[in-house]
Amino acid sequence: MRQKELRFALVCYGGVSLAVYMHGVTKEIWHLARASRAHHSRDNMELPGGVAEVYRKFLQQIEGEHQLRLRVLPDILTGASAGGINAIFLAQAMHSGHSLEPLTDLWLENADVSELTDPDAQPMWRYAKFWAQPIANWFLSRPGNAVSESVSPETRDEVRDKVSKLVRGRWFNPPFSGDRFSAMLFEAFESMANEVPGPPLLPPGHPLDLLVTATDFRGHPELLRLNSPPLVEETEHRMPIDFRSLATEHSGEELADPLELVFAARATASFPGAFPPLIVDEIDRLALHEGRMWENRGSFLSRIMPTHVRQNTVDNVALIDGAVLVNAPFGAAFEALSTRTSQREVDRRFVYIEPRPDRRKLSASDEPQPIGWFSAIFGSLSTIPREQPIRDDLERIELQSKDAARLRRIVMGLRPEIDRAVERLFGRTFFLDSPTPKRLGNWRAKAQQAAAENAGYAFGAYAQTKFSAIVDRLAHLTHAAAPDLALPDCSPIATALRQELSRRGLEELTQDNGGAREQAIRFFRAHDIAFRTRRLQLLARRLSRDWEVDPEIPDDALDLAREKIYDILALYRAADDNSMLGERFEQLAMEVLEKPGAVLDFLETQRLLPETDLMAEHKFADALAEMPKNLKRRMLLTYLGFPFYDVATLPLLQSEGLDEYNPVKVDRISPDDARSIRDGGTRATLRGIEFYNFGAFFSRAYRENDYLWGRLHGAERMIDLVASTVDGGMQHSTIQSAKRDAFLAILDEEVEAGRCRGHMIAKIRAEIEERMGTPV
Repeated sequence: MRQKELRFALVCYGGVSLAVYMHGVTKEIWHLARASRAHHSRDNMELPGGVAEVYRKFLQQIEGEHQLRLRVLPDILTGASAGGINAIFLAQAMHSGHSLEPLTDLWLENADVSELTDPDAQPMWRYAKFWAQPIANWFLSRPGNAVSESVSPETRDEVRDKVSKLVRGRWFNPPFSGDRFSAMLFEAFESMANEVPGPPLLPPGHPLDLLVTATDFRGHPELLRLNSPPLVEETEHRMPIDFRSLATEHSGEELADPLELVFAARATASFPGAFPPLIVDEIDRLALHEGRMWENRGSFLSRIMPTHVRQNTVDNVALIDGAVLVNAPFGAAFEALSTRTSQREVDRRFVYIEPRPDRRKLSASDEPQPIGWFSAIFGSLSTIPREQPIRDDLERIELQSKDAARLRRIVMGLRPEIDRAVERLFGRTFFLDSPTPKRLGNWRAKAQQAAAENAGYAFGAYAQTKFSAIVDRLAHLTHAAAPDLALPDCSPIATALRQELSRRGLEELTQDNGGAREQAIRFFRAHDIAFRTRRLQLLARRLSRDWEVDPEIPDDALDLAREKIYDILALYRAADDNSMLGERFEQLAMEVLEKPGAVLDFLETQRLLPETDLMAEHKFADALAEMPKNLKRRMLLTYLGFPFYDVATLPLLQSEGLDEYNPVKVDRISPDDARSIRDGGTRATLRGIEFYNFGAFFSRAYRENDYLWGRLHGAERMIDLVASTVDGGMQHSTIQSAKRDAFLAILDEEVEAGRCRGHMIAKIRAEIEERMGTPV
């Protein structure tokens, strides 16, 4: 049985009220993750029911018909503006096992101008701001006005009333209440926590990364390195807010303090002009009102706004909508890939939700309209930044994918020659010997020496690449431990470390006759964690991608091998964990520019890599002793052949680790990509596109419509993405049948919940049955 993980890096755009549609989509991602968890459960958990049960049966069908056991893991979640809210709540649900249903209630009930408006901004009587009444009347009743042209008859009165109040409300101040918004977000998190949780939706130990963007309105100073003058001060306005955690086995464990998640959600969605900027005092007031201690306040603020904390300006920070500068945070999702490993084959997808792919389309008969005063200002402040194309991000992902494919071709091409080199070095019979830890250590040293000597002149470039990467890593660890140095980056620390290493005899790394000098060998043994992890990652990739399909190797042997490899990887990752170095290292790091040798000596004695190597070899030897001979031989060939691979590929790879270094595919979810029920894309399905995408904030009917279509479009694309993991594809009829079942299950769920209008559900159900038939 072939095993594969379909991993999602989700990017949720800012889209104003179209965030309600995005919530419907993310809800289907959550249901698919629940279905996958149930499909792989060994504890006979209850079947999920509803649309999740449709997804589970689809995964089961793929396993039975295509011999592919697929697991779906949404593990990198990013967002901006209201899309960031969806990413935050999905991350909390994935990590804790709690339901995402409370967020549905938040969007449908509370995402309305009447609920969000600050009480001080409400017109207190009919004739309040009587001079504004003519403006409101003209805006709402002029020929061709937006309400008459685009709002369905049954909701026109509701929309007109709310627009009138907004126009006649408080002017020159944000109409919406930040405190009320924060309270609503906190209430939704509390509602999640009050429900009985299911199991976490990621495997234990699997990392979950969440990042949302925010904009520091006043900005904070950052140093920029130039040639002359050497340093200049710039004002930085981007302020990403990130969270990272490892999944646990226990239900109900929060990703982070709800107050911090509220802070992130409120900040990223602080739309300029609509909400006041978020200041830290607002969350302090919320904590006081809810009677909740914000225990990690200091460490949280130090992490996300270290410059303000150092300068004691936290109280002056004003955060506005993250989409002002970064509306599609692909870069954050891309950076999170560097921390990913894989125990089996990975199909990595970057999935972004685009509610309005139609926004720039003009038909041949359309005439561009003159750009008026209001359009120019609103477009420059809101529309243009939010609609900036993502071509640069996608080209970066495409380049990474090409590099990954190129690396894989190189490694595959080198394999026969390296296997022969290892066999010549040791002889074929050594693989039948018992690989004790002592023998493994001797074999490893012999293989590394042979690889260095055989590399010739190429070894010099390899050694310099290793050396530079190690020094940069040590400088990064030191820089992170000494924020009070206020350095613009870790370059001055790296320079100080290099100068110290040069004084210690590491000016030249290689010998005249090839291979590394003795001082270089000692340095690599003491500090080169990346080499150890790359070797183990190559073994993990072979287990996941190459040997898994071999019928001669039992599945349980592969599972055991994977488990042991990741146990050993954990040893080295713990050695490279900055948090394990303690207060003494922080003190030394503050003096690194004057005493770089003390930092080097401390890291060498604290991380103790030779001792870790000995523990690792004991674990590896024990694992080999339990493997069948055909798997043991391949593991040893790869383990001992790794120095040959590394010499050939590291200067090309220019990276410390392989990690999840696989080609990345990009998938979009939009109304244009999901036409099984209704053609026409966004304009035929979504109502929140009116009023510069604010439409759904004026009508619950609009929100219900967009939420429901978000679920339906999300379900269609989830099935498309799952089906695309099957080599050779699946039959169209099988896919369409799964989609129809998912659509009808969603409608049944909403009927039972009573959240959406019955006539709308009945209309969509009739469309489904007309185009796709009724289930047998």
